[in-house]
Amino acid sequence: MNTVGLDLHRRRSHFAVIDEHGELLVSRGVANDRSTFLELLGDLDGETRIAVEATYGWEWAAELFEDAGYEFHLAHPKGTKAIAAARVKNDAVDAQTLAQLLRAGLLPESYAPPRQMRDLRDLLRHRIALTQLRTALKNRVHAQLARLGIQHDQSDLFGRAGRAWLAGVELRGPIRRRVDSLLALIDDFDREIAATAREIEAAAKEDERVAVLCQIPGVGEYTAMLVIAEIGEIERFPTARHLCSWAGLTPTVRSSDRTVRMGHISHQGSVALRWALGQAAQTAARPRQGGPLREDFERIAKRRGRPIAKVAVSRKILTLCFYGLRDGEIRCLASGARSRAKPTAGALTHTAANGNARASSRAVMTSSKATR
Repeated sequence: MNTVGLDLHRRRSHFAVIDEHGELLVSRGVANDRSTFLELLGDLDGETRIAVEATYGWEWAAELFEDAGYEFHLAHPKGTKAIAAARVKNDAVDAQTLAQLLRAGLLPESYAPPRQMRDLRDLLRHRIALTQLRTALKNRVHAQLARLGIQHDQSDLFGRAGRAWLAGVELRGPIRRRVDSLLALIDDFDREIAATAREIEAAAKEDERVAVLCQIPGVGEYTAMLVIAEIGEIERFPTARHLCSWAGLTPTVRSSDRTVRMGHISHQGSVALRWALGQAAQTAARPRQGGPLREDFERIAKRRGRPIAKVAVSRKILTLCFYGLRDGEIRCLASGARSRAKPTAGALTHTAANGNARASSRAVMTSSKATR
């Protein structure tokens, strides 16, 4: 069994091949070319497994090795401390260290989602990027008006009424040309975002898990698809607490002897997932939503502030997503819906029944044991 460590870069990479006894067979730097990679690996005798660090642009190498039938392992960058702590650090040493860690079974592996899941992630993240770019353009339009001291009372400056107001406001020639240019670019982004949304909607209709996650207040089709794509295989998380920790929504802990210090959330894991959960938490916390998530947000906000309340509700939403993906249903929401639909006994008023249902839902959401 040959073990290969690949120190991957943008233009050139370094291969290190060791045998089953840990002896170095090959150490060579090559240009990033698919045929060159396969030719080098084809010269090796016996089975081969490959370790690559999860650096920028690792996906193409993963697809190449998987299609060629090689056993592929993705190393977590923050876990490869043996590389970072090396006294002599260069591409050859990095590649050999990856190979030795994989041979010894000590490689800190990162989750490498299948190709279909990677394509879905790319589609959803593409929509996020388009939306952020469009927001930047809208902010520039607001900045142009602010420089001239122009005030407006439009609730949506880029809606139909807002566009009519922008077309009629008096602007100097150069300012008018820049505003019109920005509006034309915004229209282009609107068209591309709409096309991407249609593609996402088509994928959502084919996934039964989307309907389950959409039962959660604040979660729509897009958020549900993003949660599914970013998490990948839910079976790799034994509990909801592990999932929240992976998503970077749990606090850091510094413990020494009897001193324990809780810090801010770790911010590790998927940035896109935390962004989507934050948007869902803001929606669930709106007054018109009501329900346990809204009540939890208000309770925590009064005691700790709105930012911390937003993070707490995001974690609760992700917890519900875990049970929805694992079990195919969210029992606390389903039981709450059944209790509201069931006629109440004569001793209970309609208001009391709703209050009991909300209390039951809140208890289940805050206790993983109850949900089990």
